[in-house]
Amino acid sequence: MTAFPGEASFAFPTRDGTVRLRARASGFAAPPAIGDPDIDRVTALASVRGVEERASGVSTDTSDQILNGARVLVVEDEAAISMLLEDMLLDFGCDVVGPAARLSTALEMAEKETFAVAILDVNVAGEPIYPVAEAVVRRGLPLVFSTGYGGAGIREPFRDRPVVQKPFSQQDLKRTLIAAIQGATTA
Repeated sequence: MTAFPGEASFAFPTRDGTVRLRARASGFAAPPAIGDPDIDRVTALASVRGVEERASGVSTDTSDQILNGARVLVVEDEAAISMLLEDMLLDFGCDVVGPAARLSTALEMAEKETFAVAILDVNVAGEPIYPVAEAVVRRGLPLVFSTGYGGAGIREPFRDRPVVQKPFSQQDLKRTLIAAIQGATTA
């Protein structure tokens, strides 16, 4: 599927093959046979606003430069969400570290890899992410939690950390990452 100016294309593996979706400012184009609830859930994550920003190539915020070249640790166990997250980060000019889909891998990366900020799914393959969050905090680095349950589901002492609630838009992710990095540099 070819992407034209003003749109983005995504391919997602399913049990029956690969489904290709095209996001445009006017909406989504997809094969009529999509019935897989996982694919339908994933389409909700793609931001039409993000597609418009990528198509125009115009940044609306001068603080966007803080993300250019920033290394971002990604911990996400859902492959489709991980791919969308990576795509968004690459659009911001970030370098993706990972992604890690298992807690043990995430913990090792949090302790050893070089990164400016971490995006942590709160529940990774059925395990809470807090050991990884603790490792990031010990290093004095900012983090952003990613969850479908909102900020109320975040444990103490992490309730003051930024949260993006799934499904999140590209603009919400950008704004939250910038705030996390700027907050860490002024603290």
